[in-house]
Amino acid sequence: MIDHKKLGNWPFNPNKWPFYYGWMIIFAGTFGITMSIPGQTMGVSTFTDSLIDVMGMSRTQLSFAYMCGTVLSASMLTWVGRKYDKYGARRVALISTLGLGIVLIYLSQVDNIQSYLGGNTSTVVMNFAIMAFGFFTLRFSGQGALTLVSRNMMMKWFEKRRGFAMGFSNVATSLTFASAPVFFEILIQRYDWDGAWMILAVITGVVFPFFVLAFFRDSPENSGLKPDGHYIESAKSKANRFPVVKEYSLPEAQRTIAFWVFSMMLAMQALYWTGVTFNIVSLFEHASYDRETAVSIFLPSSVIAIVVTLSVSSLSDFIKLKYLLYIMGTSACIALVGMIYLGQWHVDIWLLGTIDVSLSTMILGNGIMMGLYSVILSVTWPRFYGRTHLGAISGRSITFVVLGSAIGPILFSESLAYFGNYEGAGWVCLALFFGLTIAAIWANNPQEKYRKG
Repeated sequence: MIDHKKLGNWPFNPNKWPFYYGWMIIFAGTFGITMSIPGQTMGVSTFTDSLIDVMGMSRTQLSFAYMCGTVLSASMLTWVGRKYDKYGARRVALISTLGLGIVLIYLSQVDNIQSYLGGNTSTVVMNFAIMAFGFFTLRFSGQGALTLVSRNMMMKWFEKRRGFAMGFSNVATSLTFASAPVFFEILIQRYDWDGAWMILAVITGVVFPFFVLAFFRDSPENSGLKPDGHYIESAKSKANRFPVVKEYSLPEAQRTIAFWVFSMMLAMQALYWTGVTFNIVSLFEHASYDRETAVSIFLPSSVIAIVVTLSVSSLSDFIKLKYLLYIMGTSACIALVGMIYLGQWHVDIWLLGTIDVSLSTMILGNGIMMGLYSVILSVTWPRFYGRTHLGAISGRSITFVVLGSAIGPILFSESLAYFGNYEGAGWVCLALFFGLTIAAIWANNPQEKYRKG
């Protein structure tokens, strides 16, 4: 048996920390999510063109390998969640970050592996297998396991102020995710694509594991603390607005409407956003925009997302979460209308000149959607289903999110292949988002019926 309490006080006792250790957990968990960026779509997309060149693959072939690897990794995330529930955050995070470092070394050598296995007679099947395996291990260790563990660890250390505390993490994550492609591009320009991946392998696989061993902790109880620290003893916090009466198991959670509506909304956001990100330059070229304009939309969208996250994170501690689902679905529909009609709606505004309304609409909708995504992903599962089986429940939800991120690039690529544009994919996403926004009416917190009882 694992003595989690002994592990919780090694190599130092968080109870003796100068302030509530939960805030250190917020920093550590945010750092963990940041370390997963090489395994996120935003991190992978920076290396896409280099991989196409050195592997001799088409964009469609590489996208299909990416989808297959991602789908396979998604199928294992519920298992990871159960291991997290059993072994705790530190052990699972340590294995995940070591694995991420190893797979980055592997990816930096795919051209040499191709030459070794096939010489001058390499086949499409062999190239596909090399990349699919690399994407599977990359997505599993990075986007899947390390992100899941880091986020769940933070959620366990706060209860009544969970939204407020996670807001700091979400803002920091938005900033690091927005700036990561620029950092990766600098590494690629200076050290080439393989050298850039080797540097990232050292950071994630050699340096970061020591940080995990030192600062990651599973739960406040294992360190002699309570969620929220001394805040829970204040008079103002005695009334818990959303008390957890029943601890749900994964099968019980899956029998509630809320689990499916929230999971599918998060999955649709991943599907849409990865589809757009993976094809961003091509999408804007079809609307007669250049590469610089295409890349430039990430910054204003990130700024809007940060403002929304800061505004809504604390608010989420006081309101029903399905209200945020309404806004998220509506903003996604707004963004998709802008994407579908990109470059087609222009107005002349005095002093500002000609403005593309569709582009502004897309940026605004994307920013609101991304800001709410972070909040909903952070606070929903422990509030609705408790902390006992948090790993398994959030793992199953993240499975759908990762599946959505796998389908997105293929959906958008196939839309271009069949229709000559991305509007077909846009209309499909718009219909699904609209349906989920309506379904959110019935996505009530399952704890409510037990509170009434």
